[in-house]
Amino acid sequence: MNTPPPPRTPSRSLRVAALTSVALLLLAGCSGGDSSLGSGKGAAEGADAAGLKVALITHGGEGDAFWELVQKGAEAAAAKDGVDLTYANDSDPAGQAQLVRDAISDRVDGIAVTLAKPAAMKAPVAAARAAGIPVVGLNSGIGAWKSQGLLEYFGQDESVAGAAVGDKLNGLKVKHALCVIHERGNVALEARCAGLKKTFRGETENLYVEGTDPEAVDTVLTAQLRQDPGIDEVVTLGAQFALDAVESVKAAGSKAQVSTFDLNNDLVKAIRAGNVQFAVDQQPYLQGYLAVDSLWLYRTNGNVSGGGVAPVLTGPAFVTRTNVAAVAKFAAAGTR
Repeated sequence: MNTPPPPRTPSRSLRVAALTSVALLLLAGCSGGDSSLGSGKGAAEGADAAGLKVALITHGGEGDAFWELVQKGAEAAAAKDGVDLTYANDSDPAGQAQLVRDAISDRVDGIAVTLAKPAAMKAPVAAARAAGIPVVGLNSGIGAWKSQGLLEYFGQDESVAGAAVGDKLNGLKVKHALCVIHERGNVALEARCAGLKKTFRGETENLYVEGTDPEAVDTVLTAQLRQDPGIDEVVTLGAQFALDAVESVKAAGSKAQVSTFDLNNDLVKAIRAGNVQFAVDQQPYLQGYLAVDSLWLYRTNGNVSGGGVAPVLTGPAFVTRTNVAAVAKFAAAGTR
């Protein structure tokens, strides 16, 4: 099935004002960092680093609960550090690249960016580095962040996570799994399904759907389940798609179970009710928090998590009916 690229989503921005004078006291005593870990503006600028301007630029679509969690984490770190944060997003890779260029023109002190489509981001990331702006990666692009010269990376190794799901399905005696990819060409999503295929002993196939159109997702998935009643597991790559899949399974009269990557409050309820078997939580709130906090630490104290050579992993963690109660209160608060 040929799925056209998702429509461009307009960017949006949210400014988080600098909150405390504590950052000023911390910044006054900081020393220089290792220049080999950055360039240009670099690390540890002392008192001049007060009120740092940081841009968080993602490929997330408007109204997506997952990216709202990323943004909340980023805002929490910005409030703690006294950072002036701008959040901007565009699901179109060309649009996202332009947002990076806009941040460069705005003379920000640091950029956190997702690399869902690494090729499209290569030039703007290089331009940021040439301008002396430190750049860190999060969520997508674990295979590209080092080659593109990013300082650090915060996220889940999607190949490892996919392989863990394959092992999980083996333990559940699944025979035929359908891996639903809601954005064609997204390297993180492709890696999840590829990792699943490496370890899963049963039959597996990918189904491409247009994730920006919920009705189309339901139509295509329902039709596939009706066409192949042998499918006994639907694996989705986002929490909202798992909830859609539950309805598709019912509409198709299928006996398939549903599992997913990623988590939100509604999905927690679905797991507790037994409608979804499990979720793989990559902790998006943590990704946003660490990305912003890392830029503040780099600029004020020369710190580089992972030494610039290893990613900082935020997942995978399995959430099942047996342990979902432990994260339920955090999901209800909008941070998991």
